[in-house]
Amino acid sequence: MKREHAWELLNEHTKNDSLIKHALSVEAAMRYYARKMDQDEERWAMIGLLHDFDYERFPNPPDHTREGAKILREKGYDEDFVGCVLSHADWNAEEYPRNTPDRKVLAAVDELCGFITACALVRPERLEGMKPKSVKKKMKAKAFAAAVSREDIVRGAELLEMDLDEHIGNCIEALQGVAKELGLEPHSG
Repeated sequence: MKREHAWELLNEHTKNDSLIKHALSVEAAMRYYARKMDQDEERWAMIGLLHDFDYERFPNPPDHTREGAKILREKGYDEDFVGCVLSHADWNAEEYPRNTPDRKVLAAVDELCGFITACALVRPERLEGMKPKSVKKKMKAKAFAAAVSREDIVRGAELLEMDLDEHIGNCIEALQGVAKELGLEPHSG
């Protein structure tokens, strides 16, 4: 499978700009970690791109992920790929545990990418110069990006056996590489 096919599938099922940007941010974080862990960058990136492609049509558990899995299988994605996508949802944990590097990373970056994006949107510099310390400070403000699970972010770093600051820093760096595509370039003037 090629990225252009994954991109077409995402856009066929997802019209919401914020969801597309979320997919792009998770794609970037997955690619970053694949490179860092010497894994298949393209495969990991496509997993990130497609992890929520069914969310707009099927937002409620367990349909979200499971309906998407059916579509991925019909499109010829292999069972390891489909299992990884399924693993990012807590309701699939028993059948699709987070027990492989790609599954761990997907679970670890999903909520964090959304939270970093929210943090960037309230900064004039957006992602430029963002530090883990400022992200952690925002995590303490329960009303800020309230839908994002802080527990999932912390668990993600633990799943990777990584210090939270390092994990946040890695994801910031990954997103900085696609800031333009995410609409998170610094404001000028």
